[in-house]
Amino acid sequence: MSLANTRTQSKQFVIVMVNLHYSFYLIVFFILLTTHLAKSEPFIGINYGQVADNLPPPSAAAKLLQSTAIEKVRLYGADPAIISAFANTGIGITIGSANGDIPAMANDPNYAKSWVDSNVLSHYPASNIILINVGNEVMISGDHNLMDLLLPAMQNVQNALNSASLGGKIKVSTVHSMNVLKQSEPPSSGRFDPALEDFLKGLLKFNSENGSPFIVNPYPFFAYQSDPRPETLAFCLFQPNSGRFDSGTNIKYTNMFDAQVDAVRSALNAMSFKDVEIVIAETGWPYKGDVNEVGPSIENARAYNGNLIAHLRSMAGTPLMPGKSVDTYLFALFDEDLKPGPASERSFGIYKPDLTMVYDIALSKSNQAPSVPKSPTTPAKKPATPTPTTTPTPSVGAKHGAWCVPKPGVSIAQLQSNLDYACAFAIDCSPIQPGGSCFEPNIVSCHAAYAMNLVYQTAGRNPWNCDFSQTAMLTSTNPSYDGCTYPGST
Repeated sequence: MSLANTRTQSKQFVIVMVNLHYSFYLIVFFILLTTHLAKSEPFIGINYGQVADNLPPPSAAAKLLQSTAIEKVRLYGADPAIISAFANTGIGITIGSANGDIPAMANDPNYAKSWVDSNVLSHYPASNIILINVGNEVMISGDHNLMDLLLPAMQNVQNALNSASLGGKIKVSTVHSMNVLKQSEPPSSGRFDPALEDFLKGLLKFNSENGSPFIVNPYPFFAYQSDPRPETLAFCLFQPNSGRFDSGTNIKYTNMFDAQVDAVRSALNAMSFKDVEIVIAETGWPYKGDVNEVGPSIENARAYNGNLIAHLRSMAGTPLMPGKSVDTYLFALFDEDLKPGPASERSFGIYKPDLTMVYDIALSKSNQAPSVPKSPTTPAKKPATPTPTTTPTPSVGAKHGAWCVPKPGVSIAQLQSNLDYACAFAIDCSPIQPGGSCFEPNIVSCHAAYAMNLVYQTAGRNPWNCDFSQTAMLTSTNPSYDGCTYPGST
């Protein structure tokens, strides 16, 4: 065999091996990618209320949640039919005891043990119970006897779990209203009501010693209703806004959710309980309300919940708790048509009784790219009248190969606001950071254009994803330049 033929065969062998090597890593990459895309988010849960007369059977609700990215469900009680329906689904279940159970639980350890035997041990581990909430918003009930008994009740439930060797597997806590805070703005000034501090110290010590969370119900919806500032709606809906500066930390907050959660964090830190984690038991936005209610609409509900989920998925965390998403239970799985009060109280459901979505926020495992409004759809402080949802008409350029860019004449201040918003919205802004491929020219208009386009490309490529308070437009002209490539569809 000639030397030339030997070299040729050697080259072919190397090429084959390189191709095999490349194919192997390509296959591994796609396996990892598929696994990542199919993976549910353990930090997303949902509330499953029962104050209704038109709900589907629990088995149907359990099957529905198995098809979603939701990994946890919160019950307000301990309905055995519902707990059993979620058996062998892998979905984490939070159950609760009624406020009326607290005196017996506190005064009689055997009652607490019996409650745990009936509501936990008879279902576990097939039903993946992960948390027991003893009572709900007891600290603002005004019933001092009940407030005094809450901690002993929690301790007896914990002791019952310990006796069953479940103390480290199932946590015990209680749910608090945001009204336990005396002050919450700015977030660094968050402090608990001094009148509640003595009660809370014992509860927080319990949380700390047992590794259980401090559980709270933040609702930007209610904050919006009582806040007259013009940009409050955008601030609540995770939409472009000028932000709110906290002089105590030199942090500019761009959404109400982070501000409320960090206010709780500050209050916990101020009482020297920095190790106690926070869990969000409820948060949501109603999709309709009475004619005199401010803020309810399908568009706003979709924007709040959709943008909240995107924010959680980004793993950005909050300014005071970066890099980790707080466990958050959306409110709610279904409407509860028997609830009293304004229409909004009966209109928080994300799914209808027929198991279809009221509005799509990409909870399906097969679709996790929400298309949600990026600018307020309800004028600030104008009562919202429920209206049918309409699909925006695509604007010129809304086609394959379209890019989202600022409109001519937009002010630098507005572009900076768009830039700040976009880079906080689960996108990679590293190309416009120093050393990045799109950092030069180092001017706000160029950086904003890149970031705004990236939001449009990653959020669904719908016209409303390129709005930015009517300061953006779609173009079919590729804005890429030199070594800076603007992502776009092809």
